[in-house]
Amino acid sequence: MTSLLFFSLWGFQGSLALALETAECGGFDGLELNIRHPCLLADAEGPARLRDSGRPLVLEVVTGGGYVPELGCTAEQHLAELDALLRGCVGLRPHRVTVLTGSDAWPLERQRSFLAEALALAEATGLAVSFETHRSRCLGMPWTIGPLLDALPGLRLTADLSHWCVVAERLMTPELEPVQAMADRVDHIHARVGHAQGPQVSHPFAPEHGEALAAHLACWQLFSERALKRGAPPPSFTPEFGPDGYMPTLPFTNQPVADLLTINTAMAGWLRRLFPAAAGDRIGSQ
Repeated sequence: MTSLLFFSLWGFQGSLALALETAECGGFDGLELNIRHPCLLADAEGPARLRDSGRPLVLEVVTGGGYVPELGCTAEQHLAELDALLRGCVGLRPHRVTVLTGSDAWPLERQRSFLAEALALAEATGLAVSFETHRSRCLGMPWTIGPLLDALPGLRLTADLSHWCVVAERLMTPELEPVQAMADRVDHIHARVGHAQGPQVSHPFAPEHGEALAAHLACWQLFSERALKRGAPPPSFTPEFGPDGYMPTLPFTNQPVADLLTINTAMAGWLRRLFPAAAGDRIGSQ
């Protein structure tokens, strides 16, 4: 089995049909999108269109009122919403579901008990579910992930190290304890390059961001090597450079300094070249 590359619909404004066409033209294997993405909600034939495309799908589930959870949203409300959204994913037959849930504002023990309940809901669906290391969520702090993983051996991860760069105000590198702690749990990677002061560099292949790119790559290689060593499929990747304050803009005009589709497509091609598993050289082809 090869590593799969997914085209992120974060910030995508077109139709679902156009998204599938864009993914094919860019050399992506499938799509990653929020289950509440407008292009899916607006297309009555969307579920059938996705199934008929034959392309693998990563669905994103977000609880608590948005990507930054509302502080007044209780754990019970998060769990009820998570349960409903996960059930809604089943009919779409996704390759994977990546979950953003809970809140970093809760005490660590509450986060642990919450994740145990969330994991039980995920396991009940029979879907492949991984929980994202996203800022403002239960897994958004690198220095506390070790005890959570120790307490929850079944918890699988979507690794987005760009968030941890901001939280820790430093690049994440393979020798760091939290990166080592998560290395055997990573099933999916959001391949965005962050830096010590932000979740997204202006362009990952600009020479001034070479150190940040190398640090992320070294961690991604660690995750892939650990998967192959234990006989598991290598993690899948979604190049996830996005808008919404992530992409730097020019002053006064607020124009993006680079094109998202160009960056994400270039990152996909770069990953295929650098990771033998992504090209099918180490573990066979699909």
